[in-house]
Amino acid sequence: MVSRLQESYTISHKDYLEGEKVSQIKHEYIRGEVYAMAGGSDAHETIAGNLFVLLRNHVRGQGCRAYIGNMKVQIEAADVYYYPDLFVTCDSRDQNPDDFKKYPRLIVEVLSPSTEAFNRGNKFADYRQIETLEEYILISQDQINVECFRRNEQGFWVLYPYNAEDELELSSIGFKCAIRELYEDVLGFS
Repeated sequence: MVSRLQESYTISHKDYLEGEKVSQIKHEYIRGEVYAMAGGSDAHETIAGNLFVLLRNHVRGQGCRAYIGNMKVQIEAADVYYYPDLFVTCDSRDQNPDDFKKYPRLIVEVLSPSTEAFNRGNKFADYRQIETLEEYILISQDQINVECFRRNEQGFWVLYPYNAEDELELSSIGFKCAIRELYEDVLGFS
């Protein structure tokens, strides 16, 4: 039996960003390594779309921008570029034509079986390094379950869980909606 050592290759930020401009699939950049992203399910896309419409309409005219799926967030302290499912930035430093933003106030991830552990673990650890981030939302696509992690005044992240009968409150942008609105056309809700 022959054993081969697997070589590890890293890529520069510049090469990654240039490659993303021409790539037909999205990739996340994690400390020099690039990972292809899988497509989302019908439930994933519907939930993300439902929330995006609500958030976009809510922040309109307030100096904030909502992004869905195709805009990167750069976290310099963690040396990563991620594509959150949704995020909102209200920071004037993000009012630029760049292909990435650095100062989100709110980040949302819709969980899938293949990404849930990463979104809860290493990705959340990286997101916590963003000084401007106030809330991190995890939305299950298989059951009605929304978790809001909110940074308190002491800098600790506190969990606020929501179920089907609750109203989601995003204090970072002064937003409220019924949880059922997120799941419209998913899991039997219409």
